[in-house]
Amino acid sequence: MKSAQDLVKEFEDHLFQNGIAPKTIESYKTDVRLFHDYIQANGVRDVTQLKRFYVTNYKEWLQDGGYAIATINKKINSLQAYNLFLMKKQYLKEQVVHLGKDRVKIATGSQKEVDVLTDEQVTRLLFYVQDRSLVTKRNELIVMMLLYTGVRVSELCQIRLEDVDFLTNELAVYGKGGKHRQIPLRNDLVENIREYLKRERSQSKFADSRYLFVSQRTEKLARDSVNTMLEGIAKQVGFKIYPHMFRHTFCSRLVRKGVDLTTVSRLAGHQSVLTTSQFYVSSSRKEKLEAVNLL
Repeated sequence: MKSAQDLVKEFEDHLFQNGIAPKTIESYKTDVRLFHDYIQANGVRDVTQLKRFYVTNYKEWLQDGGYAIATINKKINSLQAYNLFLMKKQYLKEQVVHLGKDRVKIATGSQKEVDVLTDEQVTRLLFYVQDRSLVTKRNELIVMMLLYTGVRVSELCQIRLEDVDFLTNELAVYGKGGKHRQIPLRNDLVENIREYLKRERSQSKFADSRYLFVSQRTEKLARDSVNTMLEGIAKQVGFKIYPHMFRHTFCSRLVRKGVDLTTVSRLAGHQSVLTTSQFYVSSSRKEKLEAVNLL
């Protein structure tokens, strides 16, 4: 069985014989060594056995680790060259790395920065919505639900009473395309739901509605009402807030606290972990850079 060190040396000789530039060879070697470290740390003994499962999990590990999209794609390029080398030397019979499938596909300029609430703004907002002379219990709960569950405003308005499981402290959310996900609820959020149901919603003329949030005129809250309510609060607290800003804040705070991208993606109901990476890894890296610059 070939050692990883011997195989990298053989790969280096192969690249040199094919006229690859020295800097490119060094880059390929570094990328393959990192890949070897990853698969060996996960119990793989024969490093010549390149499997598609290894590649897809390695790419996800790179994304979870906050590597830049360009860096991940460079490493995928190196792995394809390594894959072709293994086939050439008859260590492997098939190509498992394909640039068309494995490179992270994000259009130029699409890695965006998103608006998020700072920790200070979150604290200011939570203090403000506690004042019952200014904000109803329902509207306080709406703010907390948006902040601590990351649901879209359309999903918020669709929450039914039966979607809240008080035994497991979980919220069932039905998102785009009818996709279903479960979001754990903080204990204080559950208590706020109970209090809203008991003290405020039970007094509504729509108390029999199947939906969690009702308004004075309808049995289901409309998204425009949420937008209007948040605009009013924004004027009072002195900074911009809108529904999707809470969703960005939810995801960004999780990434900042070290939660892996796969978990964040599932909680947010993203179609792909790439969506999470596109928006929130860059945001997290910017925050880290700003923190270092304070030293």
